[in-house]
Amino acid sequence: MTTCALVGATYFNEADFMRRYRAGEFDCIIAVDGGFAPLEAAGVVPDMAVGDFDSLGYVPRAKRVSRYPEHKDQSDMELAMEKAVNFRHDTLFIYGGIGGRLDHTLANLQLFASFSERGAYITAIADAFAIRLITGPDAFTIPEGIDRGTVSVFAANDRAEGVIERGLEYSLDDEPLTNRTSLGLSNELIGQEASIAVESGTLYVFYPLAAVAEQAAGV
Repeated sequence: MTTCALVGATYFNEADFMRRYRAGEFDCIIAVDGGFAPLEAAGVVPDMAVGDFDSLGYVPRAKRVSRYPEHKDQSDMELAMEKAVNFRHDTLFIYGGIGGRLDHTLANLQLFASFSERGAYITAIADAFAIRLITGPDAFTIPEGIDRGTVSVFAANDRAEGVIERGLEYSLDDEPLTNRTSLGLSNELIGQEASIAVESGTLYVFYPLAAVAEQAAGV
C-alpha cells in the first residue's frame, strides 16, 4: 500500500500534516490549486501541483505541474484524486478539503465516497476531526490513542447494510443505516478500542484527532 497526501485550498491542518510528513508516512504529495501556498509556507515541496490555479493566482513551480482550464466538468480535487489513484496510490489523506464553502465540502464528500467505492482508502483531515470512508464489506478501528471524544457514522448512499459499532457508548449490531436519518450522530468513545464495520454500502466515520481526544480526557 502506498500513501498520497492531497492538500486543497481550505483549512490546512499543518500540525497533523507535518507530524505525518516527518514520520515519512507520505509516498507522494499533491498540491491542489491553492493548497500549494500552505505547503510552500511550511517548506514542503509537493511532488505535483494540479489545478487551474485560479485560487492560487499563479502557476506554481513544482516537480510536476498539471494545469487545466478554468472551464471544466471536474473540480481540481477530483482531478488530483484521479492522478493519485492512477499513480497507484491506494491510501489517500485529504487536507484542505473540508470546511470553507459548504458546496465545495459536499462535492468533496461525494468524491470521497466515489473513490472509496473504487477501492481507495480515504481519510479527510479537518481542524479537529477526521473522516474515514468505509465501503463494505470492511471495518475500521479508531486509531490507537484516540479513546475519548465524539464519533458519528453516516451512510454515504441510500442504504448501508450490516452496520456494526463496537467500543462506543451506543452500539449497533448488524443494522441498516440510511442517508435520510440522523441515527449515527454523536456517539461517544468510552476508553475502549472502538470499531465500525459495514457489510454493504459506504459509511462516513467522523472521529476526533489525537490532540482533541487528549483534551477530552483532560491530558
